[in-house]
Amino acid sequence: MHYASSGQKKAPTRPIVAARRRRQLHPFFFQMGPVALTISSVLLIALMALLYLSQLSQALNVNQQIQDYQAKQAVLQRQNQDLVNTLAQEQSPAYIAAHAQAQGLVPADPKAVEVLEVPGLQSVPDQQSGVAP
Repeated sequence: MHYASSGQKKAPTRPIVAARRRRQLHPFFFQMGPVALTISSVLLIALMALLYLSQLSQALNVNQQIQDYQAKQAVLQRQNQDLVNTLAQEQSPAYIAAHAQAQGLVPADPKAVEVLEVPGLQSVPDQQSGVAP
């Protein structure tokens, strides 16, 4: 041990530095009293509950929107299928012939058809590529 010239003991510095470090490492809530710690805990739990309820309500809203979109999609698919069926029916030869007769049109008699030949007129080449004019 070292003695100062005045005859007093010199305090060791190492334990004091270690104690200061321990105090710095301790979180502040260890220094809080039981009432302050309880109030802080209740506030944190309430905040977490609010965040949970907020997320839950957002999830429910998104789920409702998804159900609405799925219902709209089902209605649109039914309408599309009805239109496809109507189009197929109206493009059928029997439907076209029935409506043509209802409007007074009759099929042409091949014997009564007259073909006119125009001199100098070139004939239309056959479409072998499958493209209709």
